[in-house]
Amino acid sequence: MPELKRILHVEDDLSIQAVARLALEAVGGYEVMTCSSGQEALDHLADFAPDFILLDVMMPGMDGPQTLSKIATQLDIQHVPVAFMTAKVQPAEIAYYQTLGARDVIIKPFDPMQLAAQVREIWIQSHG
Repeated sequence: MPELKRILHVEDDLSIQAVARLALEAVGGYEVMTCSSGQEALDHLADFAPDFILLDVMMPGMDGPQTLSKIATQLDIQHVPVAFMTAKVQPAEIAYYQTLGARDVIIKPFDPMQLAAQVREIWIQSHG
């Protein structure tokens, strides 16, 4: 199984960016690139070469699902798993996100102490 090192986190809320970065870097030991918009994520995708992408659903401009469809044209989301982060977690919504190619959904508000473990679990499931 390849190693999980670099996580691209796409989130427009600055406080959530800060908490997630701390959780993933300090607790998980990962290298994190934070982007505030879908377009910014697309601009950095090739240079950063993430192993995993955490993607907010509700963002101004290009939302998470639109961003995911564009990401999927630039890299193989079978090998670079994408998980949505959202407070909208009705079963129908989760099923819809999975039809778009997302591996899983992490519920907001998330537990900072558990975030790295949740990401790692999705990573293992995608590479199992």
